[in-house]
Amino acid sequence: MAKPGRLGVGIISAGKVGAVLGAALRAAEHAVVGVSAVSEASRDRAEALLPGVPVLEIQEIVERAELVLLAVPDDALAGLVDGLAKLGAWQPGQLVAHTSGRFGVGVLRPVRAAGAIPLALHPAMTFTGMSLDLTRLLDCTFGVTADAAMLPIAQALVVEMGAEPVAIAEADRTLYHTALAHGSNHLVTLVAQASQLLRDVGVDAPDRMLGPLLRATLENALASGEAALTGPVARGDVGTVAAHAEALREYDAGTHGDVLEAYLAMARATARRAETRGLLKPDQLGAIRSALEEGE
Repeated sequence: MAKPGRLGVGIISAGKVGAVLGAALRAAEHAVVGVSAVSEASRDRAEALLPGVPVLEIQEIVERAELVLLAVPDDALAGLVDGLAKLGAWQPGQLVAHTSGRFGVGVLRPVRAAGAIPLALHPAMTFTGMSLDLTRLLDCTFGVTADAAMLPIAQALVVEMGAEPVAIAEADRTLYHTALAHGSNHLVTLVAQASQLLRDVGVDAPDRMLGPLLRATLENALASGEAALTGPVARGDVGTVAAHAEALREYDAGTHGDVLEAYLAMARATARRAETRGLLKPDQLGAIRSALEEGE
């Protein structure tokens, strides 16, 4: 016997996020009534994570579903919502949730105008689109935005997927998403740059060298914040900072220079924050800045 309050869920589309969240909702005994999948990869993903769910056209999914999950790229969301509104697809009382980090419920105005209920459910997680992502949801939070009366519905859906809902105000969505992108996406770039440098000095397995260091650093930073900061900038070790910058200027000479650019930007930001916390004296901050500027 189905649990009370179970919904017919339509997934648009079977990207890495949509397929995983669809599988999580299905595991909570909601019925996934249809999924859109255009590319071969998305069809394979739908077959693997949502076996037996029919692959349908978007408008047909919306017609069948009590909850529509819009898991499309940020830039495609507004056009999709508006296009479906012009077709008269949205239904009064229907739940319509998107997974975009950038947007709250404002982007779903056409949904609201049709009498449907807009929700924003953004998982603060990176997905592979494979079944292992379902276990990641158990240690995941969602940035949730909804009208006050509908917030409990949004929160309940997240809890049913095994995750933790955190309410984000409509006006704060862009800054919220910026924080996640800055922390996650730029971390990948930093790791790639550090790995590149190590490979170029003959380290065959940079992941083995960096892995323990970076994991410990991340754990310390999450547990202790900026109190975990170590290294030459925080120590005011001007000579080492100057040597790093000079080595990168030589390394990046004649290339696109992204490693040097990233190092200088992060070292300056680190120095400012270290001075604010009292780790650096003002004269040390000035010396660090001068060392970073030499040769520019």
